[in-house]
Amino acid sequence: MGQYSYTAKDKKGIVQKGTSFAPDRAAATASLVEKGLTPILVKELTVAHKSTGGGIMAILNSAGKVSLQDKVLFSRQFATMINAGVPIVQALNILRQQSNSRKLKAAVSDVAKQVEGGSTLANALASHPEVFDNIYVNMVRAGEIGGILDEVLERLATQQEKDAKVRSKVKGAMVYPGVITTATVAAFFFLMTVIVPGLSGIFQSVGSTLPWYTKALLVISNFMVHSWYLIIIGAVVLVVVYVRWHKTVSGKHTVDKIMLKLPIFGPILVKVNVARFARTFGSLMASGISVLDAINATKDSLGNTVYQDELAAVAQKVKNGRPMSEQLKESKNFPAIVGQMLAVGEETGQMDTILLKTAEFYEEEVDNVVASITSIIEPLLIIVLGGMVGFIVISVFGPISNLSSSV
Repeated sequence: MGQYSYTAKDKKGIVQKGTSFAPDRAAATASLVEKGLTPILVKELTVAHKSTGGGIMAILNSAGKVSLQDKVLFSRQFATMINAGVPIVQALNILRQQSNSRKLKAAVSDVAKQVEGGSTLANALASHPEVFDNIYVNMVRAGEIGGILDEVLERLATQQEKDAKVRSKVKGAMVYPGVITTATVAAFFFLMTVIVPGLSGIFQSVGSTLPWYTKALLVISNFMVHSWYLIIIGAVVLVVVYVRWHKTVSGKHTVDKIMLKLPIFGPILVKVNVARFARTFGSLMASGISVLDAINATKDSLGNTVYQDELAAVAQKVKNGRPMSEQLKESKNFPAIVGQMLAVGEETGQMDTILLKTAEFYEEEVDNVVASITSIIEPLLIIVLGGMVGFIVISVFGPISNLSSSV
């Protein structure tokens, strides 16, 4: 005898939730029907739901983050099985056994139980938003309704692969500047806390008049040596204040707006957001999702609030019966070509195809820019590092040279 939780509707359409005991899920479902209820979801309560120890184990088993590669592999294999005629529940159980991610394994196991209990696949996936986002759920729902679940899962896998590729290239491009910047800061601290303090004693013993920039350098060096803890405290306070401010709506919007206007990195972020918008929106449209729902789902997938606000305005115009391309043509954040391509798609009825082509174009643009970013940033970093070292050299060795010539 097992315990089952259920969600069901009565004859008036009111949703009821509760638990019942039955030999199996089929018997639990049958008992609900006998009571005049229409089962929506019947789920067995495992040991993890019944005891505190089980709950802790469930948390431990599902700990961690599901990588994009794991989700791509899951989607691709799931599509292959559905295309081969394997029942959804059986396919999910097979994928659960093959997965190396504990969190994905736990989520897929629960999804299989929900589907077996009468839930749709999309609704079951929606109960795990930490693994399957809104776009994933919406596309699966469209695939279920249209009978093209395997095609939709293939599109999802392709979309995730493209997204992962763009992210990987952008992150890879940031490695070199990050290493050089770290080395520059470390060199600055070494010079100011080890080399300069050793030379300051020479200036004090001679007692000659020093230029203002050498005095400023000695003051900074002395502060860094004797009040280093204030620097650490100040840095921690600044980080905490920034993180809290960035979590606010106005703070996040301000930072996102500034990031888009930065030299070098701003144009890259624009291309990344446009590419993600075009691919996500095109994939949703190709899956048969309505324009308004596709806009809202795409909006939630973009990390930049400037583009989220832009698409919210687009959604409002579409809701009022205006063409989507109208807003994007007037946008300062989307390149003009996007609005023009979208207008062509609206006229020809091939919006999904045109958007996916647009996505490929901007993804290629990101590849080209990222490939050349090292050659663009390297001279700037060398100038900054050279200027910093040069200032220290002039400030320290200039007075020493004067002292030598006066002897």
